[in-house]
Amino acid sequence: MKRDDMMLKFGEWIAKHRVLILIVAVVLMIPSAIGYINTRVNYDILSYLPKDINTMVGQDILLRDFGQGGFSLVMVEGMNDKDVAATADKIAAIDHVSDVICYQSMTDCTIPKEVLPEDIYDFFNSGDNTMMAVFFDDTTSGDGTLAAVEEMRSIASKQCFVSGMSAITLDMKNITQKETLIYAVIAVILTSIVLTVTMDSFLIPVFFMLSIGFAVVWNLGSNIALGQISFITQALAMVLQLGVTMDYSIFLWHSYKEQLRYYEDKQEAMAHAIAATITSVVGSSFTTVAGFLAMCFMTFTLGLDLGIVMAKGVVCGVIACVTVLPSMILIFEKAISKTSHRDFLPAFSRTSSFIVKHSWVFLTLGIVLLIPAAFGNNHYDVYYKLDSTLPKTLDSVIANTKLAEDYNMNSTHILMVRADMSPKDANKMLGEMKKVDGVQFSMGLNTLIGPAIPEEAVPEEIKSILKSDEWQLMLIGSEYEVASDEVNEQVSKLNSIAAKYDPDSMLIGEAPATKDLISITNRDFKIVNLLSIGAIFLIIALTFKSLSLPVILVSVIELAIMINLGTAYFTGSKLSFIAPIVIGTIQLGATVDYAILMTTRYRTERSSGKTKKESVSTALAASIKSVITSALGFFAATVGVALYSDIGLISELCMLLARGALISMFIVITVLPSIFMVFDKIICRTSAGFIPKDKAHGKRRHIFGTV
Repeated sequence: MKRDDMMLKFGEWIAKHRVLILIVAVVLMIPSAIGYINTRVNYDILSYLPKDINTMVGQDILLRDFGQGGFSLVMVEGMNDKDVAATADKIAAIDHVSDVICYQSMTDCTIPKEVLPEDIYDFFNSGDNTMMAVFFDDTTSGDGTLAAVEEMRSIASKQCFVSGMSAITLDMKNITQKETLIYAVIAVILTSIVLTVTMDSFLIPVFFMLSIGFAVVWNLGSNIALGQISFITQALAMVLQLGVTMDYSIFLWHSYKEQLRYYEDKQEAMAHAIAATITSVVGSSFTTVAGFLAMCFMTFTLGLDLGIVMAKGVVCGVIACVTVLPSMILIFEKAISKTSHRDFLPAFSRTSSFIVKHSWVFLTLGIVLLIPAAFGNNHYDVYYKLDSTLPKTLDSVIANTKLAEDYNMNSTHILMVRADMSPKDANKMLGEMKKVDGVQFSMGLNTLIGPAIPEEAVPEEIKSILKSDEWQLMLIGSEYEVASDEVNEQVSKLNSIAAKYDPDSMLIGEAPATKDLISITNRDFKIVNLLSIGAIFLIIALTFKSLSLPVILVSVIELAIMINLGTAYFTGSKLSFIAPIVIGTIQLGATVDYAILMTTRYRTERSSGKTKKESVSTALAASIKSVITSALGFFAATVGVALYSDIGLISELCMLLARGALISMFIVITVLPSIFMVFDKIICRTSAGFIPKDKAHGKRRHIFGTV
């Protein structure tokens, strides 16, 4: 049986069993919903770093040997020593709090603060503020740690401020859980408005949204097989899947309407529409899936997380498009017909003629835009400290700000060295570290004891916090912010000093891990960009059997991407470190379909014997409405979330995607047809299917004489 016949048989089966298919789709929502609810969400970006680097190995040792994963610095304002001690006792009694260190618990309030070493006194006290270090027996973003931070906030008075990554993570979790479903609602409403205007029925957008909704829930429910997903993936998955796969629904509807011209029986028309949709949509989805799968090759495994989920989402979207959507259209056909309306969008024939007539102008415009776009694309600023974009009113942000203001401390490192390092070497090493620019304090067990406090006066539980059979811990406070150039240089110097005294030493914490993140992602992103471009280049080359078209189509979308990212430089905006890879893969994979759509029609017209100008004009006129509809749908799915979200990272990524859809639309509609006009001869000579069959045998030269 031929492939086309198989697709038609499949379409006939779908049309015949439409009620059964809709029932199955609804039933599948139950396990999918259960899977979605039970899929753990990871809010710690740094946990996606490779497990074999020192910062990650050190964290594992810290948890294994000391029973300590995350830690938080808690500031107590205006309390006397006994109240601070009572608060420390309450915190220590919370589940998953392993240890609490403060002056009051360390000395049991029997040793005057004045006999403490000056550095230690300054660490614990600033004016009427007192500091305590709280250690957790779970990881920084572990469920146990987050639950402990939440309980700490509930039992502590307004005089307590809980700082650190765990507190930030908890606030980010609370915002994400509150906002994620609202993202979906906003995206659905705005996209439905766009579809209502651009489609020919008021009701069909409802079925588009329902069909995509089925696919979204199936996809998110299946994530339970992954064990967990990142909060970025969870927040973006619904919106991206809606924006990326909506084209498939539009194509099916247009195909169905076209088939109704040839087949009076609606089931037969739908069967042919499904067959045509499968052939076109599967090919179109390859480029999108390729872009997402390229992210799976990142060493920073957040790319794997987002890539797999979104690739699954595209596959689920294709399945829903050729099964659930046609079933709903046939079942509710009468209601859809009653809500039909005329097209609100014009035919754009004059627009097409104008662009083709002035092709050199638009091609020149594309070249002119390339220069500032390339410059901006290479010079925009990037930030790695994701909590810097959170609302300033969050408890964690307030606490971190207070820590910086009152103690001049913006980050804390943990140094792990061998337990058998002598007190003399340990003190000498910490003395050197204290001289490094930006180091506020350096503290270990020996400095904690000091000459005025006998070792036996320090409780055993305090010693066990800082020393095990194999390792001992030291704390280093820094006035520099995480991810800053200053702290990265500081971390390098501290590592060099530690290596002199102990080659096995490890500096861990948010700042050292973020430094690793910077170097790893810089390398990762170059690889992923090359892979995504290469994969999509190959798909286009095989689809069109062409050497020139892959270069042209990829270059056109890459120009749009450079304009999008380069805009950040000219507007003075900073982009998160993950923005370039998300935009580079998603904008390329999703919007190159606009270019493929126009190219396919251009080839059809050229192979029929039409002139260059006629072919390009017809291709542009036939494609422009679909490109605008698709781009506006993608824009609508993302721009509302960008404006609403309180999480700066999510807002930023969605705004970039929304802007990217419009830029790609503009470039494809204006620059791509201009390139076709200028390079028509080269395209025809290097691509299959552009030369009419009656001229292909020995008459190739005559094609290029026709203008």
